[in-house]
Amino acid sequence: MRRREPSLFQDLARQSGEAATSATSDRTWTRYNDSMAAIKVTPHIPAARPVFAAVIRPHRSLSRGSFQTLMWLSCLVTAAAGIPFLMLGFWPIVGFLVLDLTILYLAFRSNFRDAEGFEEVELTPLELLVRHVTPRGEEREWRFNPLWTRLTRENDDEYGLQRLALVSRGESLVIARELSPPERESFAEELSRALSRVKQGY
Repeated sequence: MRRREPSLFQDLARQSGEAATSATSDRTWTRYNDSMAAIKVTPHIPAARPVFAAVIRPHRSLSRGSFQTLMWLSCLVTAAAGIPFLMLGFWPIVGFLVLDLTILYLAFRSNFRDAEGFEEVELTPLELLVRHVTPRGEEREWRFNPLWTRLTRENDDEYGLQRLALVSRGESLVIARELSPPERESFAEELSRALSRVKQGY
């Protein structure tokens, strides 16, 4: 599934610590890895400079370009299989072939629409913001005081980190659902370090 790149969460944390002198903080987009969601370096806000910022999108193994190629190939196969039946007068079979092609197209369209949702996590010295945006554009936000917030983990000996949640004053919120266990572990380590820096006075 993947060609690994250096830990971008580590890169984000290092950039935040060196923001006053580093020119790399102006980058707009970085990739977590080739198969997972984009990580967005949030522009610096003077009043509340982000210590950690990430945007997590659902993984999709098929790009839009690959989808178009797949559909063209499917159309060619359907035409090649349907023309002989049509010439023999078995037109109902052609109808079923076209129906199969239509269902395939609608399924992929639905899959791409679901991928438009994302989760944003941003930590500043003042607050920890978690924002969920659904594929329909509906938003929901949670704001935590970083001084009272900690991470809890549920690990499986065989499958790794299965659940990551923020806990603050009795409230619990599960985050990073779309990441794989190794990616979730890396995310947890970097966010945990960023929280520790904020609690220690940055």
